[in-house]
Amino acid sequence: MKTILLTSLLVAVSFGLFAQTENSYHGKKITASGALPATELATKMADKKEMPAKVEGTVESVCKVKGCWMKVKTGDGQTMRVTFKDYGFFVPKDIVGKTVVVEGTAENTTTPVADLRHFAQDAGKSKEEIAKITEPEKALTFVADGVIVKK
Repeated sequence: MKTILLTSLLVAVSFGLFAQTENSYHGKKITASGALPATELATKMADKKEMPAKVEGTVESVCKVKGCWMKVKTGDGQTMRVTFKDYGFFVPKDIVGKTVVVEGTAENTTTPVADLRHFAQDAGKSKEEIAKITEPEKALTFVADGVIVKK
């Protein structure tokens, strides 16, 4: 009986370890090859309004409600908000600090105050913090067709 229990435990642990080495895919199935580091995207964009891109970076935060957006570090303390094409898929809410590859469209945008407040609410910000948002934000954003979360 102890042998069966021990064998079952070892099999369960090995499946758990295997699952942790797999990348997870969300949206369109993409590959990581040819991804531009997120720290170089702003330079590549220059004065373009938008451009197709594949970018690799580190997740700084994720929508706490359902994983409907994430912020990826772009360097110098800046982040890029990543949303998902047609609200068609989401990412896990526990991927802060993980490396991701996103493929889709990079855009230079202006986000209205109402949207910024909505995002702050999704991120779990306090009412006081949300009330301090009074100006639209010009930023580099990204609409992803597909995402790889690297393990």
